[in-house]
Amino acid sequence: MDEILKKIECCGIVPVVKIEKVEDALPLGHALCEGGLPLAEITFRTAAAEEVIRTLAERMPELIVGAGTVLTTEQAGKAIRAGARFIVSPGFNPRVVSFCREQGVPVIPGVNSPTQIEAAMECGLRVLKFFPAEESGGAAFLKAVAAPYEGIKFIPTGGINAANLIAYLSLKNVIACGGSWMVKTELISAGKFEEITRLTREAVRVLLGFELAHVGLNEENSENAGKSAELFSRMFHFPVAESQDSFFLGEKEIEIMMSPGRGEKGHLAFYTNDVGRALFYLGRQGIRPVTGTEKEKDGNTILVYLDREIAGFAVHLRQKG
Repeated sequence: MDEILKKIECCGIVPVVKIEKVEDALPLGHALCEGGLPLAEITFRTAAAEEVIRTLAERMPELIVGAGTVLTTEQAGKAIRAGARFIVSPGFNPRVVSFCREQGVPVIPGVNSPTQIEAAMECGLRVLKFFPAEESGGAAFLKAVAAPYEGIKFIPTGGINAANLIAYLSLKNVIACGGSWMVKTELISAGKFEEITRLTREAVRVLLGFELAHVGLNEENSENAGKSAELFSRMFHFPVAESQDSFFLGEKEIEIMMSPGRGEKGHLAFYTNDVGRALFYLGRQGIRPVTGTEKEKDGNTILVYLDREIAGFAVHLRQKG
């Protein structure tokens, strides 16, 4: 997969932006980055689109800027010359696809039928926009085409919001979702960039879905661990389950280690919707995985420790499900 497409997959959400004024470009870019989402698809639905792309590409290199609603090769050329790093179109236009591929720029055309998917495959494409997603069968359609079109990935767009985002992203053939709910045109035009930052943060929170899985407490030895487990059980009526290295209490919300594990006091385990994507977002804060602590399944990381402690507790991530 192309490097830019991999970055889009890491981000998980593609903000689809219709912007009327060039002077709003930088405030919008900063709002997205401060909200934790360094990506924007600027649609060619306004006269300002080309200059907005140029401004963001030149002034905010940390932001991955692409062009959307590209209908002609002329628009594609303007967008690429302005600095667009990817091109998105609402439908499948062979001329636009060929032009972008000749320029070496990733192109993501819109499809909503098997015939269009196969036409895109003939052009050598493996990542497609599914548009309009909700009106074209939604997640059910993508589930139905997963088997016959193995290896084809989609970016559903159209009717996506915080309520149905995870239903799409949980599908193996979906790498990201496009949406405008955090970057509505009226918010941009009204200069409400703090609200855009807030909505973007909320979108990222939903995307990652962090939840506390359990708290791990270090004990010196198995005898002390057993005593602590017994005390918890007696006080709070928690059932106790013994494993090779620890005792679990309740619904495994508490783990008592039979010997000192990672962390001065113990560890905090957090569930997330996608460990790999969570590592991308945490990496932007300078937080890295601890090499050698990863556990994988089907080529994906499902558990890993982080290189930070919180109040004496090590932290690790676990894949939901």
